[in-house]
Amino acid sequence: MAAQVVTTLRSDARDNRGRILAVARLAFAAEGLDVPIREIARRAEVGVATVYRHFQTKEALLTEAFAEQMASCSAIVEEGLAADDPWQGFCLVIERLMEMHALDRGFARAFTSQLPQTPDFAAERDRTLRQLLELVRRAREAGSLREDFVLEDISLALMANEGIRAEAPEMRVAASRRFAALMIQSFQANPVPTPLPPAVRLPLSRG
Repeated sequence: MAAQVVTTLRSDARDNRGRILAVARLAFAAEGLDVPIREIARRAEVGVATVYRHFQTKEALLTEAFAEQMASCSAIVEEGLAADDPWQGFCLVIERLMEMHALDRGFARAFTSQLPQTPDFAAERDRTLRQLLELVRRAREAGSLREDFVLEDISLALMANEGIRAEAPEMRVAASRRFAALMIQSFQANPVPTPLPPAVRLPLSRG
């Protein structure tokens, strides 16, 4: 009987942890990193103490919530770096990063800011940034990327990409692809006008 109770408690704890992570991913993706732990707990239907029992700090929660996305981001940059043509590799990275950002704003903020600061996440982010810098160097040396391009220009593009407002994820992705094409042309050393992806009708902001 005692063993059954322990097993049930462990199962409940696993369920709570999974629910907290699922809620956190959705909240951070839709609203950014400022969502309070108390709000995460409310949406997950657990107490604040339960959240902290599984994740001692908000950074620990961010790290685990974005672990899969960080791995995906690293894989994108590695794929770009492996391309025979560094410019094509650079374009692939811009397109895929902006598409990921369109679907998950929380991850983009975690990647471009200095949060979270947990060692594993920070180390993986730093390794990915070094690879991205190497890809930028190759594309510039090939004469494809403009000389005055800096890595912060990607952060600027992601910040602008965040302004895309559309309820449906597929519409955000479609708009992001068009915006990425515009950014890529602006980054090119000698831009050659090429047809853009189809435009998406987005709601106008009302100030």
